[in-house]
Amino acid sequence: MASLKDIKRRIKSVKNTQQITKAMKMVSAAKLKKAQDEIVAARPYAEKLLGLISSLAAKTSPESHPLLAGTGGAKTGVVLITSDRGLCGSFNTVLLRTIERFLRERNEADISLYLVGKRSMEHFKRRQINVASSRAFGSGRPSYSQASEMARTLTDAFLKGEHDEVYIIYSKFQSALTQMPVVQKLLPISTPKAAEGKPEEKQDEIQVEFLFEPSGDEVLSSLLPKYVEVQAFRALLESSASEHGARMTSMDSASKNASQMIGGLTLKYNRIRQAAITKELMEIIGGAEALKG
Repeated sequence: MASLKDIKRRIKSVKNTQQITKAMKMVSAAKLKKAQDEIVAARPYAEKLLGLISSLAAKTSPESHPLLAGTGGAKTGVVLITSDRGLCGSFNTVLLRTIERFLRERNEADISLYLVGKRSMEHFKRRQINVASSRAFGSGRPSYSQASEMARTLTDAFLKGEHDEVYIIYSKFQSALTQMPVVQKLLPISTPKAAEGKPEEKQDEIQVEFLFEPSGDEVLSSLLPKYVEVQAFRALLESSASEHGARMTSMDSASKNASQMIGGLTLKYNRIRQAAITKELMEIIGGAEALKG
């Protein structure tokens, strides 16, 4: 049986851990608010840009721009965005399971990975798979220049024929409790017809004609690389918000578990202490009775 000193030492250790988890929860909560505001502001722009590109692309053939025309080959580039640190629940585990499932469905020999985040780098460190590039996610907020550099690297590789398709895997932020892994095809750019799946009463709105200066093809050519940058930036923002939300939830659960553990250890400490006091009293009473006899 553990001694009172051992239990007291363990209670102190758990309390110290609880202070750390509470502090990490507060830090993540503060960062989550900023990250959530950023992603809420970025989503409408990304969706509107896709709508404009779809409208322009519907009037041209896919062969009009190399970023629209897929070769249909098997060479695939995959961007995986994870975090640098742990202590965020199943955030990284879900993403790693997603890419493992993606790799099983395809031939690994034809896949090149672009890893963002130390957790993904550690996971594929000993795997026999081609890693085209890897870098840390960083502790600060994602910057647009970071996304622009990533998009430029992927676009250049696609245009040179190194990849026939490019996918990006990240965690989409829904709430502090819910993050959903997403596998998004980044290149070639998919441009569904604007009228597909729309109710009839909105057909007039969809068929509105716009005048472009310069021509629509030139506008489309300038917007397509921009679209890849925006999607990469959105994925970084989504992952950042998801990480903070997952860590805040995880640290909150850890703090509650620590409270329960402290309560259980305190109860055990008091019972053992009470038993020790009772035993001493019984010995004193027994000794006194012996002296009387």
